[in-house]
Amino acid sequence: MILHTASVVWLSLCALSLLIITIDVARHQQKMPVMNVVWPVTALYYGPFALWMYFAFGRPRERQRPFWQSVWVGVTHCGAGCTLGDLVAEWIVFFTGFTVAGSKLGGSYVLDFVLAYLFGIVFQYFSIAPMRGLSGWPGIKAAIKADTISLVAFEIGLFAFMFWMDQHFHPKLQPTGPTYWVMMQIGMIIGFFTSYPANWWLIRRKWKEAM
Repeated sequence: MILHTASVVWLSLCALSLLIITIDVARHQQKMPVMNVVWPVTALYYGPFALWMYFAFGRPRERQRPFWQSVWVGVTHCGAGCTLGDLVAEWIVFFTGFTVAGSKLGGSYVLDFVLAYLFGIVFQYFSIAPMRGLSGWPGIKAAIKADTISLVAFEIGLFAFMFWMDQHFHPKLQPTGPTYWVMMQIGMIIGFFTSYPANWWLIRRKWKEAM
């Protein structure tokens, strides 16, 4: 009961954080338009911490960000695609009972990865293509090259935590309960940190644009 109540309070703060960022983004448009979507989505799993990120170094500014901040923003970009993909996939699994080899967790893994990858490529395309003057297939190839390693690293962290969730909650948590989504947020934050070194490497190699 305490965990349920705490989850409701936390998710309410996340919704408020998303609203505040959305309003501010509407007033202070990002130089890279896709980031106008990325920052509110970041609040879906980082909640009030996303507010700190956004106001500390997310708002448009004249001076260049330190490299570690550019990498951090780059991970939010990857994380937004993963978050939307995972959000949609988890509901599909819940409503359809989709499994892989009889495993609901396996079904979640497959759908989460596929949809996160698709969302991630779309997000990456709309950042990398305008910056490099690309369109069509060349832009898609560049997006795949930039996002694949980052997304895989993110999903490794998330999937590891999802496995822990599956093993430690009895009865198993369901998407209809707030605690489920708080646990998924923790998994996404873990994924954020497992993806950070990959993004550092990708940006250093110029495979991914510095944000």
